[in-house]
Amino acid sequence: MVVQHGPQGGPRRVGTWLTEAGLELRVAHGYSGDAVPERPGDHAAVVVLGGGYLPDDDRRAPWLAPTRRLVRAALDTGVPVLGICLGGQLLAHVAGGTVEGAAGEPEFGSTPLTLRPEADDDPLFRGLPDEVTAIERHVDRISVLPPGAHWLVESRACPHQAFRVGDSAWGTQFHPEVAADRLAEWDPEPLRRRGLDPAELVRRAAEAEPAAEAVWRTVTRRFARVVAETAEVGSGR
Repeated sequence: MVVQHGPQGGPRRVGTWLTEAGLELRVAHGYSGDAVPERPGDHAAVVVLGGGYLPDDDRRAPWLAPTRRLVRAALDTGVPVLGICLGGQLLAHVAGGTVEGAAGEPEFGSTPLTLRPEADDDPLFRGLPDEVTAIERHVDRISVLPPGAHWLVESRACPHQAFRVGDSAWGTQFHPEVAADRLAEWDPEPLRRRGLDPAELVRRAAEAEPAAEAVWRTVTRRFARVVAETAEVGSGR
């Protein structure tokens, strides 16, 4: 089950990699009125994508309330979860962390990330290069991780870039699903108002793309493996 928060916020290459790994994606377009289930049901995993909301912004995005209940139910039943940007913030919120709006230093474009020692034995992040990059586009951030969360990845401006809750729920602040060529489609004026050079953002992202794509394909396929193994255990085989 994939929850999408806006018409431009699809699963993109993460969806392609999950499908290639043998998973079937059912996308709930909450913004267009699709019902978001409040429990995983027969879904083997939950993926919550990014969007321009805080996790509890129910007035502007009423589908967030059932999405929070869906993630809570997945955590309670051991169904794997992958939360991306808003999805990662929502996972942190549901699990007892703190998310702040327009807090800290915003990040846009290809961003250097550093793996923490806790990543060494993580099922998704183990063995990756110590320094990686990913596309970012956020002004909100997770200021406090949930109790007991495993802090996996950080950046200079935004410490909580990736984390794990329990054995099989991951959240990221960055966008593994966004490829470098997507940046050429971003509206340049908001970037210029922040003092950023849109052409330079595109150039840097393209330069980092080959290594970044290989890393996030690996992480996504590892998540698919966790989903398959969890489903097999759940089926009693």
